[in-house]
Amino acid sequence: MKEDDHQKMIVEEARIFAAEVVRPRAGDFDREEILPRDVIGEMAKRKFLLAGLPVPYGGLGLNPVYYGLFTEEIGKACCSTRGLITIQSSIVGQTLLRWGTEEQKNNWLPPISRGEVLGAFALTEPAVGSDAGGVQTHYRRDGRNFVLNGRKKWISFGEIAGFFIVIASCGSEITAFIVERNRPGVSTNPIKGLLANRAAHLAEIELKDVKIPEDNVVGKPGSGFTFIVATALDHGRYSIAWAGIAIAQEALDCMALYARKRQQFGRRIGEHQLIQRMICNAVTTTHAARALCIKAGEMRMRGNIHAIVETTVAKYFTSKIAMDITSDALQVHGGNGCSNSYPVERLFREAKVLEIIEGTSEIQQQIIAKYGLKAYGRIRKE
Repeated sequence: MKEDDHQKMIVEEARIFAAEVVRPRAGDFDREEILPRDVIGEMAKRKFLLAGLPVPYGGLGLNPVYYGLFTEEIGKACCSTRGLITIQSSIVGQTLLRWGTEEQKNNWLPPISRGEVLGAFALTEPAVGSDAGGVQTHYRRDGRNFVLNGRKKWISFGEIAGFFIVIASCGSEITAFIVERNRPGVSTNPIKGLLANRAAHLAEIELKDVKIPEDNVVGKPGSGFTFIVATALDHGRYSIAWAGIAIAQEALDCMALYARKRQQFGRRIGEHQLIQRMICNAVTTTHAARALCIKAGEMRMRGNIHAIVETTVAKYFTSKIAMDITSDALQVHGGNGCSNSYPVERLFREAKVLEIIEGTSEIQQQIIAKYGLKAYGRIRKE
């Protein structure tokens, strides 16, 4: 079997799994604010948790483009379920794969793949969000160990993760540490009542004199921001770019289905021109967004130096169109769209979060604008 055909089969398996296992329960996950262990276990059986990582480490070996299509299929059914894959594969998994020692990779990646333990990436703090370089969680050296103190907030799957990659500072030096949940001084508090991502087990993590051996340093001391955080955010943004397509496509499907069935003034509402305009815009921008993401994925496969900024462009665009399309989908549903009996209500809430996580839209605008000022408008010599 050709490798391309094999990867297509994995994406198709994800589509079926999402349709049969995830989508029928997605509303319950949202209301109950829990991603059940049985669902996580089923994903682990299929090696979905590390889908984008190499086979020897328990992954499925999907290349960036097929990993994106895989992410879309899961994300259409449930944003929190997709979020689990984003954290395990794109953020924690890729960070350990790129910067972890061989011992760290073998200790953590296969158990994640089997669903025996989950990881979380602990960067954000109560007073630190977009300013990722300003972390206040700090550490000091104690012989061959490090002692960590501080608090992290908004950590996806922090409530149930068995270990965290914690970003901490010592003066101007920023370092990444693997911190096991069961270490003395580690405590977590679940965060409830969220607008969206309710089943993503967000938590606040408190570290009080947590002693960490030097073997738990990821990369080198002082490399935490330039290398570890940069790697995690880049892979995270790529996954979130596809998450935007997932939400937009699901909202478009819901909008088109409802417009075919619902009647007003003696006609199906899909026959009204203003409804058709909304559907036209949704189709066009969704197709454009998917093309952007595929281009970014192809550039990542080739190791193109501009792949990072192309990923940023894709993440910015898909998060914006997801918000637009879910808003229109809710409008098409009218009063029904305001009820959690219909998925567009949840999709609308989930879309808003994409404009905030993995770099706010405002931060993305600055990055893209700086790139544009350098790359475009230069006078060419004939």
